[in-house]
Amino acid sequence: MVQVEIAGGVRELPAAEWNALVGDGSPFLEWEWLASLEEAGCVGRGSGWTPRPLVVRDGGRLVAAVPLYEKTNSEGEFVFDWGWADAAERAGIPYYPKLLVGVPFTPVTGTRVLTAPGAKRPETVARLGAALLELCREGELSGVHVNFCGADEVEALRPLGYELRVGVQYHWHNAGYACFDDWLARFRSKRRNQIRRERREVAESGVRIETLVGSEIPDALFEPMFRCYLATIRSRAWGRQYLNRKFFALVAARFRARLCFVVAFAGGEPIAGTFNVQKGDALYGRYWGALRDVRNLHFEVCYYRAVEHCIAHGLARFEPGAGGDYKQMRGFDGQPTSSLHWLAEPRLRAAVARFLADERERALGGIEWLREHSALKPE
Repeated sequence: MVQVEIAGGVRELPAAEWNALVGDGSPFLEWEWLASLEEAGCVGRGSGWTPRPLVVRDGGRLVAAVPLYEKTNSEGEFVFDWGWADAAERAGIPYYPKLLVGVPFTPVTGTRVLTAPGAKRPETVARLGAALLELCREGELSGVHVNFCGADEVEALRPLGYELRVGVQYHWHNAGYACFDDWLARFRSKRRNQIRRERREVAESGVRIETLVGSEIPDALFEPMFRCYLATIRSRAWGRQYLNRKFFALVAARFRARLCFVVAFAGGEPIAGTFNVQKGDALYGRYWGALRDVRNLHFEVCYYRAVEHCIAHGLARFEPGAGGDYKQMRGFDGQPTSSLHWLAEPRLRAAVARFLADERERALGGIEWLREHSALKPE
C-alpha cells in the first residue's frame, strides 16, 4: 500500500533507505548531511527552517521523498525573494510561512524530488509537485519554492504553474588537462600572468598548503576550520552564522569520507582553509576562512589548489559556490541555475511571473556575454 506523508525530519527516516533514493545525486542530499543539520540545531526551532520532508512509502519502504522545509524567513536560501516578501507585505499579503524544497544554506544544484531506481520519474515528480501545491493550499501558506533543481524537474513542474527563475554561478570544467599548466595555457596572457603572480606571492610568503581528503583529515583540524568559518561570517556585514560547532563535529564523525580540506599552515598552525565536499566526478567549495591575512591566499586556497586537486584526480567539474564575478577572471565560466516558484495569491503570482520573465531574459543574455568574454581562449 502506497502512503504519502510528512515526516518530522530526515533524521527520523532510515538512513540507508533515504540514501538509496539519493544514489549518485548531490552529497548535500545525503542523510548524513541533512540529519546533522537537524541534530546540531542549525535547522529546527528558532532557525526559520522547520524540517517537513515529504515521503512516499510502499509497503512501509521509502520509494520517493522531497527535502521540504516550512520557512518563516528567507535566510540561507541563496535564491533571494526578499523583494517579493516586501511587496507582499506592502500589499497586505502574508508571505510567511512558506514551503521550500532544497538544502539549507547550500546553493548547489541537485535532484529535489528523490525517486527509487526504476520509478516512472516524470510522473512521480509531477505527482509530488501537485502534492506540494495541495499542502500549500491546505496549510494556507504563501507558496512553494524549489531551489537549485534539475532540468527534468523544471520540465515536469512548469506545466503545474511553477514559474522558472534563472540564476548564474561560475563553474570550472575539466577539458582533459594533464596538469595545472595545461589549464593555465588556456588563459589569455594577461590573466595567465596575473595567476602566476598571485601564486608566486603566496609561495614567497612562507605559507605551507596541504590538500587533505577523507581519512587524511585529522580530528584536530575540525576546530580550526570552524574558527575559519566564523572568521568569514564575522568579517562581512551580510554574514550570517548558519552552522555551529556541533555540526562540524557531526560531519567529522559521519561525513568525513566526502570532505576535502585545503588548509594553509604557518609555523605548523592552520591559518586558513576551505571546507570542500567531493562526490563522484565533482568537487563543491563550501566554506572559506582565514585567521591571518596573507595577500592572495584566498585565490590560492579556494580556487587554484582545488583545480589542481580536480586535475590530479580526474574530476570533471568544480563548483566553488555562489557569487563572485572575480571567478570569471580566473577561468570559471558562467552557468545557469534553475529554481521554481508558485505563489498562492493571484495578484502576487502574476506580478512575480512578469518579473521572472524579464529576469530570465537578462540572466541568459548575461551568461551568453560571460561565455563570449571568457578568460579562457577557445579550445
